[in-house]
Amino acid sequence: MDIQVSDILNMKKMHPCKNQGSDCFEVLRIGMDIRVKCMGCNRSMIISREKLEKNIKKIVKNNT
Repeated sequence: MDIQVSDILNMKKMHPCKNQGSDCFEVLRIGMDIRVKCMGCNRSMIISREKLEKNIKKIVKNNT
């Protein structure tokens, strides 16, 4: 899967943050693990590439 920095990913599950939960995440860093930021609460997290690619529904915005 071709994921680039600053892409917006629409995930299958929502982020479990209080009241502002979102299923959209912005890609901040690419590597063996991928750092993403929740668009609802602005928290960032590191997820393994395998787990992230399995849970992506679609790539909403691609800046290439």
